[in-house]
Amino acid sequence: MVALDPWTEQDFWLLERCNTPEMTAHLGGPETPEKLRDRHRRYVENAFVGQQYAIVTDDGERAGSIGYWEHSEDAETVWETGWAIVPEFQGRGLATAAVLEVAKVAASAGQHRTLHAYPAVTNAASNALCHKAGFTLLGERDFEYPKGHWMRCNDWSLDVG
Repeated sequence: MVALDPWTEQDFWLLERCNTPEMTAHLGGPETPEKLRDRHRRYVENAFVGQQYAIVTDDGERAGSIGYWEHSEDAETVWETGWAIVPEFQGRGLATAAVLEVAKVAASAGQHRTLHAYPAVTNAASNALCHKAGFTLLGERDFEYPKGHWMRCNDWSLDVG
């Protein structure tokens, strides 16, 4: 249903398209143009352990983004994932399919046993997606994203080890 293409220089528009008040309502609001460009640079350079992808439909259209990366706290390191689907592609099951695909990629990396997602407790769509994709809800917790912005989120975990 979807393919994951490694992030390229040409994918910046996906970040811009998803950087709206509506799309970032559960994430502390839109990023500044400078932060958006810096994030894009990190994605293009793959300047982290993990990988960022463009979500590509069966028709070859780029519909959003998803990635996985290391997240460490309390002496434990896990994979974390996050995604965004541009509005005109929402409601088609693309995010669920992409999460299942990125879970396979994270599993094949073999470094960590679990993949976590941390959607805001108020983000009904992302929490429903986690449930549908087979994640286990570990509970609520405080989570800092972006840096300097604390939110109440659900900690969802999927065994990939």
